[in-house]
Amino acid sequence: MALDATSIDLAAIARLAKAMTFIAGASDPTTLALSKAAATQSDADIKKARQMFLALKPGTRAAAFAFLAD
Repeated sequence: MALDATSIDLAAIARLAKAMTFIAGASDPTTLALSKAAATQSDADIKKARQMFLALKPGTRAAAFAFLAD
C-alpha cells in the first residue's frame, strides 16, 4: 500500500509531538500544537504546528530530529 504525502506528514507530526514531549515537556505550546495537529488532522492545526516548530531554536529542532533518528 502506497502512502501519500498527507499520511507521511501526519505520522511525522505525531512522532515530533512525542519527541517534543520528551524534550520540552507536555505543556510546551509547540508540543501541544503538534499533538493537536496529529489528533485533529486539520489543515489549520497542521499549519500552526509547523510554524511553531520552525520558530523553535535550531538546537531544539535538531534535538527533536535526533530523537526521531534513534
